[in-house]
Amino acid sequence: MVSEHAPSATAQVLVASNRGPVSYTLGEDGTLDAKRGGGGLVSGLSAVDDKLWVCAALGDGDREAVRRGVGEAGVRMLDIDAGVHADAYNGIANSVLWFVHHLLYQTPVEPVFDAEFRRQWASYETYNRAFAEALAEEAGPGASVLVQDYHLALVPGMLRELRPDLRIGHFSHTPWAPVDYFRLLPDDIAEQLLRGILGADRAAFLTRRWADAFIGCCTEILGGTGRTRIGVHGLGADADFLRRRSHEADVDERMAALREQVGEGRKTIVRVDRTELSKNIVRGLHAYRALLDAHPEWRERVVHIAFAYPSRQDLTVYQDYTAAVQTLATEINGAYGTESWTPVVLHVKDDFARSLAAYRLADAALVNPIRDGMNLVAKEVPVVSDHGCALVLSREAGAYEELGEDAIVVNPYDVTGTAEALHEALTMSGDERSGRTKRLAEAATALPPQQWFLDQLEALRQG
Repeated sequence: MVSEHAPSATAQVLVASNRGPVSYTLGEDGTLDAKRGGGGLVSGLSAVDDKLWVCAALGDGDREAVRRGVGEAGVRMLDIDAGVHADAYNGIANSVLWFVHHLLYQTPVEPVFDAEFRRQWASYETYNRAFAEALAEEAGPGASVLVQDYHLALVPGMLRELRPDLRIGHFSHTPWAPVDYFRLLPDDIAEQLLRGILGADRAAFLTRRWADAFIGCCTEILGGTGRTRIGVHGLGADADFLRRRSHEADVDERMAALREQVGEGRKTIVRVDRTELSKNIVRGLHAYRALLDAHPEWRERVVHIAFAYPSRQDLTVYQDYTAAVQTLATEINGAYGTESWTPVVLHVKDDFARSLAAYRLADAALVNPIRDGMNLVAKEVPVVSDHGCALVLSREAGAYEELGEDAIVVNPYDVTGTAEALHEALTMSGDERSGRTKRLAEAATALPPQQWFLDQLEALRQG
């Protein structure tokens, strides 16, 4: 079935994602305030001028903007029922699919796939269908459509039925679960997810490891990947933007404030993360405490700058995790701190300029996720670092594939091993640290966001 709107539609490059490039806030006086978003996807898509971005209205301000017909050129925001969106986004995407791909379940007690799950899954289908229908309406003949991430895993298959003429790509920004873990999902749901993505001409991933895991699931459950081609595009850091932005006045101000908090002559271990369960912040703090125990010579001589920006606070498990991070930081400061030394400087309010300031100051950077599709922090720190920074990196981060050779690699579950890695990072010679940082920065910027997007588009069009 071809959409009745297709013949008059003209868009030749379309992108679909849950979150779009702009969001709206509704003021008390009824005015709408627009705010531009950031991140690798927004940066990457700036490489194409003539495109249409289809996204969901995420809050009351977005929905009001759609109802009033307020928007900007090149963006179509979908006013999907708020209850349906909540079920699809929090109920399925973030509480099931994210947990499966990041191996986060406590399997003795979860997951429980019951009638409530099936009700939410129906909303996930409805949500994906709304995107597929909008894309079918907007796409010109033979257009290229790039669908983003686990929120929209069913869209390629649905869109293929509506518009068989389109070139459809799907990109996964998360890891992909190994087959044994993926099969925690009910059999029919696992098959539906795979067939959804295989509706695309091309399914792409951040690393070879995640692509191979997807292929493994398709082979085990469906017998193969059919006619869908599999690609790998390792999103890199935007070096020009980061270097320019990190030397603006507000960053210099944040650096001065951080230096004052750290104290003269002390080394710094920096981490910048959302309080996302997969980021492993709690074990990172335990590793820092283990460092102070095993190597008491570092007491008064090092400060752990930890930026843990609250994430998904509408989910109880994330609220609890954020509270656990704050409690542990307070315990460490209480146990080890002195009048002149605060061992952990914790900030929970998101501040990009302050993050860049910390990158510039860092002697060591701790990036220890349980599992991560890529992790751009690992790539950004070496680019921005003023004097060279030793990178302590989890082998379970996608970035390990490109950066592992010059990082100090850790098992994210091994607190003792991570403490020793921090000690190694802090004692690394200046020459070695500088050399490693230079090589890390080169690897980290090999595929900057705009080229990352253009490569996918070109590969999709080549067929």
